[in-house]
Amino acid sequence: MKAITHPIKQSAAFLLLGLVFMALSSCAATYRDHGYVPSESELAEIVVGVDSRESVADVVGVPSTSGILNDSGYYYVKSRVRHFGAMRPKEIEREVLAISFSEAGIVENIERFSLQDGNVVTLSRRVTDKTVNDNTFIRQLVGSIGRFSSGTLQ
Repeated sequence: MKAITHPIKQSAAFLLLGLVFMALSSCAATYRDHGYVPSESELAEIVVGVDSRESVADVVGVPSTSGILNDSGYYYVKSRVRHFGAMRPKEIEREVLAISFSEAGIVENIERFSLQDGNVVTLSRRVTDKTVNDNTFIRQLVGSIGRFSSGTLQ
């Protein structure tokens, strides 16, 4: 087999090879992470029934979302979105960490939730009592991310 020696043929071969490489590389999935959820090691420093809002803010930072009805807790939200070629981006992972406080501002519950197959799944829970009464906001928050359309924003 003869090697391509003519400069025009050689340039055309390199151009074709470059186009094939670009086409293949554009099909690779890319991932974007949004939000922040403290790690387990950071949460281990928070003692349920002892720490206050201020000490939680010092240890893990103030979240971008907090309880909107009665300022009952801090909510940390993190999600991961996959972009693949020209297809619509798809959220593949979502996690919510809820730290709720008593009326005195002391940590009552630390709960970690995830979304699997459209259902809220409790990953971990550290509570001071057996009743957990603030799940509705978390379920709405986890369930509504990514379900907006341009028609509902008018």
